[in-house]
Amino acid sequence: MTNQTTSSTKTYAAIGAVIGWVALLLQLYLIIANRVASVPETIIRYFSFFTILTNILVAVSFTQVYLKGITDKGNFFTRPKILTAIAVYITIVGLIYNLILRFLWAPVGMAKLVDELLHTLIPVAYILFWVKFVPKQYMEWRNVLPWTIYPLVYLGYTLLRGPSAQWYPYPFVDVISLGYNKVLVNSAMVCAVFIFFSFLFIGIAKMMSKPSA
Repeated sequence: MTNQTTSSTKTYAAIGAVIGWVALLLQLYLIIANRVASVPETIIRYFSFFTILTNILVAVSFTQVYLKGITDKGNFFTRPKILTAIAVYITIVGLIYNLILRFLWAPVGMAKLVDELLHTLIPVAYILFWVKFVPKQYMEWRNVLPWTIYPLVYLGYTLLRGPSAQWYPYPFVDVISLGYNKVLVNSAMVCAVFIFFSFLFIGIAKMMSKPSA
């Protein structure tokens, strides 16, 4: 695949990268300023949120698209299949937060702004980026399996670290409160959501890439 990047693609990616990195840095500042644990532990907790890790993927991919364009040749984060996988991940970040987690707390001021950036504006912006700019003709159903590696590794890390840290990033994986049986059921449901949206994005890509009659 040749580089199909336009100036509008790079402009969109540049804006997305700036917003993404600013939001991530502000969230890091806020979590340290309002910490309830030591600074090293707080930083580890920061990088233990799926929201943070996925927004980092978004910011990195926007940055690489701005620098390199969208192409299968070269950087990992410029490949359409990887950009589509990230679109799946950030979609789920936005959905789970806005449907389940939003009602568990009420941030104000800067925290409210950062919260909306990471969980609403950036997910929507990245989905629009995928729809508008990412080539769709190379998506394959078999991509779903490797796309599940990231959330599964994240889940494994969370469940392994939780008992020693006595802390879990999300209430639906909190073994201390729910027990392993309930957490495993919740985890299976979340994994099913990832698989569903992976198939959904590939299906949409295949429909969008069909030549007009």
